Amino acid sequence: MGPEQAGGGPGAWPLDPASLAARVRGRLAGRGRRVVEPGDRTAAAVLVLFVYRAGEPHLVFAKRTETVPHHRGQVAFPGGVVREADGSPVATALREAAEEVGLDPRTVEVLGLFDDSPTHATPFVITPVLGLCREAPTFHPDGRETERVLEVPLRHLLEPATFHEEWWEREGRPHRVGFFRCGEDVVWGATARILRELLDALFPESRARAAGAAGPGAPP
Repeated sequence: MGPEQAGGGPGAWPLDPASLAARVRGRLAGRGRRVVEPGDRTAAAVLVLFVYRAGEPHLVFAKRTETVPHHRGQVAFPGGVVREADGSPVATALREAAEEVGLDPRTVEVLGLFDDSPTHATPFVITPVLGLCREAPTFHPDGRETERVLEVPLRHLLEPATFHEEWWEREGRPHRVGFFRCGEDVVWGATARILRELLDALFPESRARAAGAAGPGAPP
């Protein structure tokens, strides 16, 4: 089953798979990773997967079904709770991606780990595992947790108009909530926060333009 495409369009991309992998590894090596001990939260891991289709890098998301316990109907990275048998966040992310979207873990080149991200609406600490498929894989959504697979061109996610923030109230205090518009779908919540921080780290020049276009962020 082929993935849906959202946003962007075909065109030359300045980084081929080898160059993108080198950039990701280099940026990760040049910064300290934020590590958050779970404490009373549940450890989870997600796979942030770059795939090349028609010569252009895309990021892979899973549209959740309406029957999953958490984040029903949302667009998120494939992933889930770390099991003791997994042994590592990498093993968790690859296992969950295989279960949810039918991804063969042998096709994934693991590039490293990004910052741990605690969630607020649900008690998780998420470890993003960054991976690359140099050739476009075939996905098979399981239909139980994942309704469909969405591939979004990286160039679209870096466009200033794709991202915006809103101020929401939680427990009587305002906080920012980010949104990435991907065609008819919206990436928001913890996934959008991880994605924004990752793009800021990997492509600071593009994200600086996006931040400037968004204007000053201040609560109303």
